[in-house]
Amino acid sequence: MINEFGIEPEAEHFSCMIDLLSRAGKLGEAKRLIETMPFTPGMAAWATLLGACRKHGKMELAEIAANELLQLEPTNATPYVVLANMYTDFGKWEDVARVRKLMRDRGIKKLPGCSWLELHNRVHVFVAEDNSHPMMKEIHDYLDWMVLKIKHAGYVPDLRFALVKGDETGEGEKETRLRHHSEKLAVAFGLLSTTDGAPIVVMKNLRICGDCHNAMKYISQISCRKITVRDANRFHCFERGNCSCGDYW
Repeated sequence: MINEFGIEPEAEHFSCMIDLLSRAGKLGEAKRLIETMPFTPGMAAWATLLGACRKHGKMELAEIAANELLQLEPTNATPYVVLANMYTDFGKWEDVARVRKLMRDRGIKKLPGCSWLELHNRVHVFVAEDNSHPMMKEIHDYLDWMVLKIKHAGYVPDLRFALVKGDETGEGEKETRLRHHSEKLAVAFGLLSTTDGAPIVVMKNLRICGDCHNAMKYISQISCRKITVRDANRFHCFERGNCSCGDYW
């Protein structure tokens, strides 16, 4: 950029490079770039690295990135939640409890996850384990049937995203919790309430969970529908068993 085009790299260029290195799994190089770039690292740089650490399972580096984020913005719930979820993935339940206690002590609350879609000029909102929607029985029955279909196609529930200790509940209960995540409820309602072939567009206030993301790919394949989920990070366009994000978000 400098030698051939006479362009001085700005913060945005460094952010793009950090993202590219993170996506490629070169997290050490991404961290060094953050620490040596001629700008004070902001939330975006450390958040990018933290997200990549969860994707690639780098626990120690995730702790460093999360601590940097907490120094920059101590009231932001996201670093706490990502760190707690990673500790869950690694089965470090004492660390999970420590992070959750820290959130309580600091008065920081995680937003409850909810998903919604608009149909016939009415917004339908879904929350995990919420049975208030008048079609909830039909939705649960449909999800039971759909999960059987996608399992035959290769879907394996990722029980880590049930976010409960292994000795607290059985696998059947964990699968049920996963099945009742808000984005699955919203998509099932959309599939039940629209004509064959019609696209489904769902909004979610938080990041889509890994199990739901995987399930949506199979559901789009089985249902022959285009399913779009707009979560807190980006649009996920599921079609024919693939997602537009390339499984990195």
